[in-house]
Amino acid sequence: MASGAWITQMLHVAAELSLADQLEGGDRSAEDLAAACAAHPDTLFRLLRALASVGVFQETAPRTFALTPLAELLHSDHPQSLRQFLRMLGEEHYLAWDGLLQSVRSGTPAFHERYGCSVFEHYQQQPERGEIFDGAMSDFSRQEIAGLLAAFSFEGITHLVDVGGGRGELLMRVLDRHPHLQGTVFDQPSVVAPVSVPTALEGRLNVVAGDFFQAVPAGADAYLLKHIIHDWDDDRCLRILGHIRSAMAPGGRVLILEQVIPPGNDPFPGKLLDLNMLVMTEGGRERTPEEYALLLEKAGLRLSAITPTPSPISVVEAVAITSA
Repeated sequence: MASGAWITQMLHVAAELSLADQLEGGDRSAEDLAAACAAHPDTLFRLLRALASVGVFQETAPRTFALTPLAELLHSDHPQSLRQFLRMLGEEHYLAWDGLLQSVRSGTPAFHERYGCSVFEHYQQQPERGEIFDGAMSDFSRQEIAGLLAAFSFEGITHLVDVGGGRGELLMRVLDRHPHLQGTVFDQPSVVAPVSVPTALEGRLNVVAGDFFQAVPAGADAYLLKHIIHDWDDDRCLRILGHIRSAMAPGGRVLILEQVIPPGNDPFPGKLLDLNMLVMTEGGRERTPEEYALLLEKAGLRLSAITPTPSPISVVEAVAITSA
């Protein structure tokens, strides 16, 4: 467990060097790969040997390597590719985690201490890292989107707004599965600018630019927030939820997609992700069912259901509190 950081960096380097892409055509020697990747032959061999020892790549002949099922996940074009996720995880995330001790002592984000700005400001200032972050989020989302579609029916919803919906991948998948739905993807102007509406979704998908700390599109009967609430402290979450509470149609619902932390000592990825939010964000955290109920109540909403999915995320569903 203590040496897990070594493997993180091994995978990060493999992703940066595009080793899985280079091995797509079959076995290659470390020397051949080094020439293709602009790496030192002997040290690249040592990296590949170490990765092969944990099931990533396979030495098929002396100093010659091939893909394994795990290594295929490092390929850029694999349907479950994690290459961009590993490029992100091994750089600014890895470096910020060096300050975990200070974060635990102070309650403040180590990322801000190291980089002098919030993580989202950093990605705006460093667009090449922002592109990797966007790709990492797409990598991370594939399993979650499949789990959502398998577990949640969207019954009774006619217009769904994806708040902070990025490039619209999630909403497009939902609209493909549920032809009765109209959808709006809502995010910052720079985020939604490249989004084009597929021909099959013309007339059903709208793209709207804005800032969810200021307002959200009005009149929909459901508002979806995937990995948005966990980015912020309670005060900023209440601003977002308050805008949604004011904008949604009568009888509307809020659908929060997050890793809801269960009680007890059993392993759960959200317990580790929660520490990542401590290190990386301005007050973000993963929350328990009780914490969601309290947060939603402060926003004028009532927790109505929590629906697990086959992935680690659940759908936290809320409705407006109405006066008697």
